[in-house]
Amino acid sequence: MIEMAAGQHARVMAFGVGAFTQGTLRVLRRSGASVSSYLTRPYAQWAPSQEGPVFDFRQVPNPCELLKRERPDFVLVQSIDWAQQAWCKEFLEMGIPIFCPTGEALLLERDRNFARQLCQQHGIPFPQSHLARTLGEAEEILTGDPRPYVIKNPLCSPGSPIHTIVCESIEDTRSWLPRLDYAEGVFLQEYMGRAEAGHIAFVSGGEIYSIVTNQEYKRAFNGNMGIVAGAPLGGLIELDREDRYGLARELLQPLLPWFQKTNFHGPVQVTAIRDGRRWSVLEYNVRIGVTSGPMILQLLENPVEVIRSVCLNEKPNLRWKEHLRYGCSVTLAGFGYPYVQQTGPRLPVTLISEPDTDILWNEVEQDADRKLFMTGHRIADVIAVAETLQDAIDRAYRNIAKIRCLGSYYRTDVGQTLWPPGHE
Repeated sequence: MIEMAAGQHARVMAFGVGAFTQGTLRVLRRSGASVSSYLTRPYAQWAPSQEGPVFDFRQVPNPCELLKRERPDFVLVQSIDWAQQAWCKEFLEMGIPIFCPTGEALLLERDRNFARQLCQQHGIPFPQSHLARTLGEAEEILTGDPRPYVIKNPLCSPGSPIHTIVCESIEDTRSWLPRLDYAEGVFLQEYMGRAEAGHIAFVSGGEIYSIVTNQEYKRAFNGNMGIVAGAPLGGLIELDREDRYGLARELLQPLLPWFQKTNFHGPVQVTAIRDGRRWSVLEYNVRIGVTSGPMILQLLENPVEVIRSVCLNEKPNLRWKEHLRYGCSVTLAGFGYPYVQQTGPRLPVTLISEPDTDILWNEVEQDADRKLFMTGHRIADVIAVAETLQDAIDRAYRNIAKIRCLGSYYRTDVGQTLWPPGHE
């Protein structure tokens, strides 16, 4: 265990599964923390077990007794769906620090219309958007305000009945509306092109600390073609404490009074679109990101100390490793992805040679003979950090080529488009 500045030892529990949980816990374990996982979903469970003890939600439906026994110093959450669980109130009353905001602050990600209204109140540009409860209302909106819309669920959750559908014409939007599940309504957000980028910061002690500017490759195939996948197929980060692209200055700093009022402390990511003149908010997230999180923590000399400080709403002592500035993540997708209705056999996954960077596993299991098999549609994320962007990209691609699984693929153009931020 690592000796903390206040004389405490770090015990960390993650709520999650798959590569994000494995990657985050691996960095903290290498930094000396004692790590474990509460597995919140019935798949992608093997990877976190490689870093520390795991506890399955099917055997432990309420994690509060587990938390009393394990006594973690703080909890990392992979998604915000913990706040909708029956045990949420009990969990919050335990007072365990969480690397995620709570209460009203959580609505910044959870409720898209809340985020839109908040931006309106603070003078932050936001695409023209509408909330519709039924197909009839959605069609009426399109008739009264005809434009292409990105279709989203109003309430952000992994179990949302609608996942993002990008429509690039009025006709595209009209074609999709009758096919949607309106159980929670629909959020229609004006389509503004593809010049998208993100910025991730920590909010703690009433201040905003810029961390990285990032890019996610959300489309399924090379050239940014195909549908927007359920999770990105790749990502880039650039250490950006100076906010060189202006995303924090334009889209996060105006929210500082609200951050302070709601006692917001935790990570915040803004994803934005540039129309040639200015940035406009597409959405906010209150996590460090599936593709970005493990890479960000690798850039830090003291990741355990920093996360602990943010969880306690203290000023973080951000110490960065020399000669590391960029990160690249590439996802190996399996048979049928991104069309997850198609399923294939339990195919073997083979490492052709020893990797020299982190391979983080998703829907993969190991049998009694220590052989790996894919059990779902996303196989692995390969991440690399380096002093230059090209070195990080080259290293990630060199290592993803070492993984073989029949019918798998990965995008080969990460970094060739959508970068620098604000470019298509």
